[in-house]
Amino acid sequence: MNSTFYLPIWFNASLVAGMKRGIEKEGLRMRPDGYSAKSFHPAGLGSKLTHPFITTDYSENLLELITEPKSTIKDALDMLRKLHVLVHRSLENDELLWPLSMPCMLSDNDDDIPLADYGTSNIGRLKTLYRMGLGVRYGRKMQTIAGLHYNLSIGDDLFATWAKAEGANDLQAFKNQKYLGLIRNFKRLTPLVLYLLGASPSVCGCFLTGREHDLIPLNDNCGGCTYYQPNATSLRMGKLGYTNSVQKDLDIRYNDLDEYIKGLRRAIGTPFADFTAIGVDDKDGTPIQINDHILQIENEFYSPIRPKQVTLSGETPTQALQSRGIAYVEFRAIDLDPYSDIGITTATACFLEVLALYCLLSHSAELLPDEEKHLADNVEMVVNHGRKDGVCIYTDKGEQKLHDWIVNTLSQMQIIADVFDEYHGGNDYRSALALMQGKATNVHLTLSAQIESDSRRLGSTWQLGRILAKKHQHELLGHALSNEDAFYYANIAIQSFADQQQQERENNVPFKQFIQEFR
Repeated sequence: MNSTFYLPIWFNASLVAGMKRGIEKEGLRMRPDGYSAKSFHPAGLGSKLTHPFITTDYSENLLELITEPKSTIKDALDMLRKLHVLVHRSLENDELLWPLSMPCMLSDNDDDIPLADYGTSNIGRLKTLYRMGLGVRYGRKMQTIAGLHYNLSIGDDLFATWAKAEGANDLQAFKNQKYLGLIRNFKRLTPLVLYLLGASPSVCGCFLTGREHDLIPLNDNCGGCTYYQPNATSLRMGKLGYTNSVQKDLDIRYNDLDEYIKGLRRAIGTPFADFTAIGVDDKDGTPIQINDHILQIENEFYSPIRPKQVTLSGETPTQALQSRGIAYVEFRAIDLDPYSDIGITTATACFLEVLALYCLLSHSAELLPDEEKHLADNVEMVVNHGRKDGVCIYTDKGEQKLHDWIVNTLSQMQIIADVFDEYHGGNDYRSALALMQGKATNVHLTLSAQIESDSRRLGSTWQLGRILAKKHQHELLGHALSNEDAFYYANIAIQSFADQQQQERENNVPFKQFIQEFR
């Protein structure tokens, strides 16, 4: 990436006007005693199959809240907060929303983690089967990890002005090329994201049952309830977390959209011996995974960032990309911020947008397997040792000290933060960058250091999570929803049940036949 970053001569502040951002935020429902909830998805929240904004991710108790694409960060965070208010008003039996990415107080028995149930329609049963497959492949515990996805689209004004400056005629092909450049650069800068935003330096002992690890107990008197890695940043993004050793040799590339699509489809079409050994059906002939391939479906591919296009009914993600090109990117390497009642702050959102524009406008060389291996090593180093003094990572300039590299990279972004504030007014983007620069020079200001310190002070990460969960619930229940908003969301919930029933009435083939045809 550039040693000195300059804005292109064609660029001006008004070109950030067309940016849209949306947020997907996961969070486990927990019982007041701290164990994860076993109850069904609250009825007041509508149908998790068809509700556009409130659904579940892997398990019945892992909520996923989805905002619409919004023109400002404030609008996106306001909608995310409204969804949280709705959730907290609908929780029953004194349940809370666990505020950290890594789950706590799980049973040792995987079968106690309830798969999300989407009803009796074939499409609903397929979603549950996909989750069953993830469970038999990797264990259900790993799937209860929560994260936040930040989805960002760049306006066509910017791309059109840029394409004209470069003499490009096909706007969508140009956008595809530039979005892929952004993705390659983001992958190179993932260590920076994990250091600055990582918020999972410790895990509950129950998460480690039956797993090899090199974590150590946080407190002598803790009785093994919290384990941590000194100087860790984001265990969620490392080998203990939401990663997949099966996928590390897939060689899915981001240099050309057709090449990316082919790589992903190859993984979906290639059987994998370990998954074949599990079998696609149990001894009674009941399906237990969609197929025995490296990936059951495209969403199983774990990556810190993805190119995305809105899918139409019946369309797969790669079909959408092939038909209409890249519409936005999905930043996935983001832990929940447990100190925020909605899992993300304005500062984090502003920083991600500055980072995105920096990745987009910087030179982006092709990303090939040798560099990918170095990048994977960088991630593992920062996940486990990112706060350690003198820790080094591999860059295009050879080995560099992580903290020096972060400070230098953030200083390059100043000009972009200035542009955002010039357009939006105020000082949010510059303040966000200054906050990140403070974390870069003082490890004690990072979220991971704060969580480690507070967990130690309170006796365990579970105690910290429980205190924060209660605090957030109290704050969110104090928020008023306008009558208009309450009516709007109540109608969506009612309509979602009707939509699910409609899908269930339209089942015209038995599920076994449906899954055979799908396979």
